[in-house]
Amino acid sequence: MSEETLHQLLTRLGFRIDASVLESLLKEATRSKRSPREVLEQLCETERRARDARHMERRHRQSKLGNFKPIDEFDWSHPRVIDRALFEELLTLEFVRRKANVLFRGSVGLGKTTLAKVLAHRALEMGFTARFVTLATMLAEIARPDTPALQARRLRAYARPDVLVIDEIGYLPFDARSGDMLYHVIAERHGCRSTIATTNLPFKAWGSVLGDAGSIVPLVDRFSENLHVMDIEGDTARSRGSPKPGPGTPPSNPRRSRRS
Repeated sequence: MSEETLHQLLTRLGFRIDASVLESLLKEATRSKRSPREVLEQLCETERRARDARHMERRHRQSKLGNFKPIDEFDWSHPRVIDRALFEELLTLEFVRRKANVLFRGSVGLGKTTLAKVLAHRALEMGFTARFVTLATMLAEIARPDTPALQARRLRAYARPDVLVIDEIGYLPFDARSGDMLYHVIAERHGCRSTIATTNLPFKAWGSVLGDAGSIVPLVDRFSENLHVMDIEGDTARSRGSPKPGPGTPPSNPRRSRRS
């Protein structure tokens, strides 16, 4: 049997190993005098890794995470206040297993979205489902004119992922109906799945950008019931080039981010 025929046979059996990879594997097996069992084990392991990579690529695409800076390139020295130890604890994903929520809170340009995406990507790597969406996009999709049944189906789609990242709460104003829709998403996920949110506002100001909806208080109550809060303070990306405080300016006092 020729190598090409072998590759065709493996393809019909469902293997997706590249012909050049198969050729290299067989040549190495011959050179190192591996047993037939060892060759089969290496072939299966090569196929498994390739399938895992394709599966991860598909799940990443479905999560809408897009591109983001890996955590080893994150500039921890930029914010004046950031709880790195808390973030490393969150990377264990114990909060996902406990169905807890995470809130990244701070000004624009301090890395909130990057940190949220890193957590969601780690969840994908660990076999959980994840979805990233800005608040504006999510509300626009749920509220799209359609039958109530289809709107309810779209709402349930956001209730389904093990980890849902809702980005940019507080950046745009919405009406009270939008505030109620956000409440329904949080209520559906409450105690069942983890939600990660990023915001530039304290909880008491959420009503001002969500139309002062009557559901804001229960929304915050449910979201904050089992919550890790990571407050990030510092200069925004746009102001990093501005002159630094003079020697007579008292330094800020870093504090550990609050968790509740």
